[in-house]
Amino acid sequence: MNKPDVIEKFLRYVKIDTQSDDEAGTSPSTMKQHDLAKLLVSELKEIGASDIIYDEDHCYVYATIPSNINDGKDRPAIGFISHMDTSDEVSGKNVKPRIVEKYDGKDIVLNDKEKVILSPIDFPELSNHVGEDLIVTDGTTLLGADDKAGVAEIMTMAEILLTNPDLPHGEIKIAFTPDEEIGAGTAFFDVAKFGAKYAYTVDGGKLGDLEYENFNAASGKITVHGRSVHPGDAKNKMINAALICYEFHALLPVFMNPMYTEGREGFFHLTEVNGGTETATASYIIRDHDEKLFAQKKELFVNAAEYLNKKYGEGVVEVTVTDQYRNMIEKIRPHMHLIDNAKKAMTDLGVTPLEFPIRGGTDGASLSYMGLPCPNLCTGGYNYHGKYEYASIQEMRKVVDILLGIVNAYGKEF
Repeated sequence: MNKPDVIEKFLRYVKIDTQSDDEAGTSPSTMKQHDLAKLLVSELKEIGASDIIYDEDHCYVYATIPSNINDGKDRPAIGFISHMDTSDEVSGKNVKPRIVEKYDGKDIVLNDKEKVILSPIDFPELSNHVGEDLIVTDGTTLLGADDKAGVAEIMTMAEILLTNPDLPHGEIKIAFTPDEEIGAGTAFFDVAKFGAKYAYTVDGGKLGDLEYENFNAASGKITVHGRSVHPGDAKNKMINAALICYEFHALLPVFMNPMYTEGREGFFHLTEVNGGTETATASYIIRDHDEKLFAQKKELFVNAAEYLNKKYGEGVVEVTVTDQYRNMIEKIRPHMHLIDNAKKAMTDLGVTPLEFPIRGGTDGASLSYMGLPCPNLCTGGYNYHGKYEYASIQEMRKVVDILLGIVNAYGKEF
């Protein structure tokens, strides 16, 4: 069987800067995401994919691997989706990946000059990879495994199926999207054009991750309009916008903070504060798995602003809360074959399925509510969104096999 190596593709993709930009207000949020999209379109043509669609306006790529089974039986088209953009929290420019062969369990010096060390003391998960080959950063950028590992794994699966016609399979749909990291990955996703009945996002982490429950999510923002007065003559006149931002934060429950939560526990996460005496802003993300508790958190956020307006004057604090995505589990429950087939594909390969609620979100959540039930699969990447990010070569190759196992399951009579 012709089996291309997923790692060759991954190392090629991570060198392309595709960071999205939450402040851009465009789709895609950065034009450089087109650089990877164009490469993927070219590679899809080379390997013989069908019905390739490149949405040049919004940077979506769709393609089909036609069924090669002609027995007249009805099989659903199954889709696989990954996003092309990377987080803007750490630079994604000039990524220089390095392979650490047969990791020995000790510290990995990512950047000696900057004293950046990937240590099992700080990241205990590393100890599970002794003997494996790891792809790491040079300590100055992120790696981009979120989600170029998923992109590479889907592309490798596609090439295997298209170059090995003796492997029976039903119709397979694949798609690559922009702007997932800023919550806009499905803004212009065309479910009808995609053409799958069910799908999986390949955007998780640890080998075995199988995720079909996620946070309900919203963003929250306050803008404080202060009054700047010379501090020597400020008594009963000044309204310090920056201090009111901190006062607002103090009204939120101390332990509803990511630093103190786990499992299904929700939180308020302060992501950014800007400004001074005259004007200041604070941005938050609000999360909870439970819909009722999620609604309560949003109400508390608004009430905190209203309290401060009563204290300092109407209009001093402006507040907005914007829903981002919802918990996908309600849309997955009627289609648990998606979970059962993924679990079987994993266990057949000796991989233990890990079913935990996502403490985050995925495009699959939005897609599920758009009529495309879409749980999330692992990629073999770790420590996303930072310079300590790494990926396991052995796990990435295993993920490709898991995707092929799922394809095989849906190639049988449904």
